[in-house]
Amino acid sequence: MRIDKFLWCIRFYKTRSVATDEIKKNRVSIGENSVKSSKEVKIGDVIKIRKNQIDYKVKVLQLPKSRVGAKLVPEYVADFTDPQQYEILKIRRSEQQFYRNKGEGRPTKKDRRDIDEYVGADPSEKIATNWEDFFSGLEEEVEES
Repeated sequence: MRIDKFLWCIRFYKTRSVATDEIKKNRVSIGENSVKSSKEVKIGDVIKIRKNQIDYKVKVLQLPKSRVGAKLVPEYVADFTDPQQYEILKIRRSEQQFYRNKGEGRPTKKDRRDIDEYVGADPSEKIATNWEDFFSGLEEEVEES
């Protein structure tokens, strides 16, 4: 089985094209050697994957016939990733939540309604849709000046 298809089948990447792109960027290797997308995976191979600045290491136990469910992944690969790498990932996720809490940033629809209510904007007021009327007021201002 090709390595790009294998990584997609064991749900390491969402699509096969993403797996191929990551392989082209030399983020996937078997043993110590970088590989191409067409490299055949065999039972017993140790695959090293760099994803989200974390170095994963998995060993192939079986080759799936097609994409497998998340609960069945441990039957096909054994995880040999250093526990320290998972700690780094946990710390990075907590840092992201610290700087930007959920709901911050772009206002939600509810936030926008609350802001409009506070400012006093009437949502029933609409922008002029008749462009001749809209621009006629501008022409009069330009002629006066």
